[in-house]
Amino acid sequence: MKRTILHGDTLTKVDYKDVTFLRKFVTSEFKIKPAKRSKLSDKDQRRVANAIKIARYMALMPYTRNQTVKN
Repeated sequence: MKRTILHGDTLTKVDYKDVTFLRKFVTSEFKIKPAKRSKLSDKDQRRVANAIKIARYMALMPYTRNQTVKN
């Protein structure tokens, strides 16, 4: 079993409202990083991917890079 980079164990809770945490697992194009690059176990990768998808649906994260607001 792969150890995660976060806590050395499996994640206990992944919250879709914690956008700063979820930004670690998307690329600059806002695509979800693969498990090899994010160094997550399969179970944690599914949890993070689902949380990112929910955050996108709730408009907390953009789907693509062109949807970001430029200041």
